Amino acid sequence: MDDKPALALRGVTKTYPGVVALQNVSLDIHKGKVHAIAGENGAGKSTMMKLISGAIEPDSGSILVDGIEYNALNPKLSKELGIEVVYQEFNLIPSLSVAENLFLGEYPGGSFMPDFACMKRKAQEIFDLLEVKIAPTDKVGDLSTSYCQLVEIAKALTKKLKVLILDEPTASLTVSETEVLFKLIEKLKNQGTTILYVSHRMSEIFNICDYVTIFRDGQMVSTHNTCDIEVNELIKLMVGREVSDTYPRRRHQLGDLVLKVEGLCGLGVEDISFDLHKGEILGFAGLVGAGRTETVRMLFGADRYTEGRIILNGKDLNIRRPEDACDAGIGFVPEDRKTQGVAQGMSIRSNISMAILKLVSRYGVINKKKESQILEKYKDALRIKTPSFDQLVKNLSGGNQQKVVLSKWLAKDCRILIVDEPTRGIDVGAKQEIYEILNKLAERGVAIIMVSSEMPELIGMSDRILVLSEGHTAGILEKDEFDQETILKLSSLEFVSKGA
Repeated sequence: MDDKPALALRGVTKTYPGVVALQNVSLDIHKGKVHAIAGENGAGKSTMMKLISGAIEPDSGSILVDGIEYNALNPKLSKELGIEVVYQEFNLIPSLSVAENLFLGEYPGGSFMPDFACMKRKAQEIFDLLEVKIAPTDKVGDLSTSYCQLVEIAKALTKKLKVLILDEPTASLTVSETEVLFKLIEKLKNQGTTILYVSHRMSEIFNICDYVTIFRDGQMVSTHNTCDIEVNELIKLMVGREVSDTYPRRRHQLGDLVLKVEGLCGLGVEDISFDLHKGEILGFAGLVGAGRTETVRMLFGADRYTEGRIILNGKDLNIRRPEDACDAGIGFVPEDRKTQGVAQGMSIRSNISMAILKLVSRYGVINKKKESQILEKYKDALRIKTPSFDQLVKNLSGGNQQKVVLSKWLAKDCRILIVDEPTRGIDVGAKQEIYEILNKLAERGVAIIMVSSEMPELIGMSDRILVLSEGHTAGILEKDEFDQETILKLSSLEFVSKGA
């Protein structure tokens, strides 16, 4: 190993009002290695990435790149040094094409004017490398979350890479897409690229990373060779306590039929039908583009369905907008929390309270005491890390933002809760807490629809699994039929559209 690290931090500290985000952190990242950064939400991982990318400056300490010391980096300098960051939250322009997003501001050949033919050709070369079917001419605003993630990764590959930082890169990818990404990481590593890999998924850390550094409460705990540490030891170092890695069991019988969906069509989804019972967790499985998110968005009124029936407790519902779903007792935790789940410029208090204004107010006046009691309840239950409920949501880590979204609907006490990728970007300790919360809701009789790309999560949490493929129902599996191979086979079934 080269004794001179490709990237290093020396005594770096960064504080925000009421929060020490990083405290005296020193760390070496060596060339041509995959180095994992692990820790709970709020541990300091995102702050470290922003310092390296030049998005923020440290209060003290320095950053070394190829042995050269800098008191701070800025975005332009960071890119000139060959550092690229693929954030979990996307930085794409929805109104532009995929190719335009890939080369925005840095056109191929150093031209000041875009050569669209060249951009399309080079974009296609990258997607061929990634083995994904994304057309360079596709509009980013029309892409699913998973495809947007792949576009972000592709954008980094257009640059001259020395250091690639990946923030939860597989959070919205399918199993096959994840395997392609891992092959790409191995290829980049062999070419001498240094990769900083931030992930909550233990299997990924041990499968592809050479080293892992643990952060907790803004401090660096320790660094280990991944061959020299066990999963349970790593988790304990991350959370500072023992955490079981099993899914909590429920010991209750499913109740009466609550929701019946018949022949739902729209947004590329055709003839989706299923039943949902009181106290049930119904998992939604399928590959990217299978129609999982499209289906649940139509159930919540976020998108219109063109055909079909939604029947709640024996009565037809005409859900045309989210207000209709809320009035019927349906809550929705969306896949993309940043743009759909929270109001970034509002406080934690306002984000959670907006769903329960009728509960905490009278004659248009909010009962602050009652509101605070509810906020404290869910802050403690979900372990939201914040110095104050008045802190803006945009200043929270991604995982804590997700907890705010979930708190909003838990406070509303919905009869049906739809959760789309509920643990995306959530650390291992908080994941188990969310699983326990979902289980307790089910035991209280709440009917839950859970969309997830994580197979172990689906199998561990669901009572039944609805498998979608190409916008159609491919099958519904009972608990004793759960099997990863079966789910993947059903997910890969081909269908002929009615209009074909």
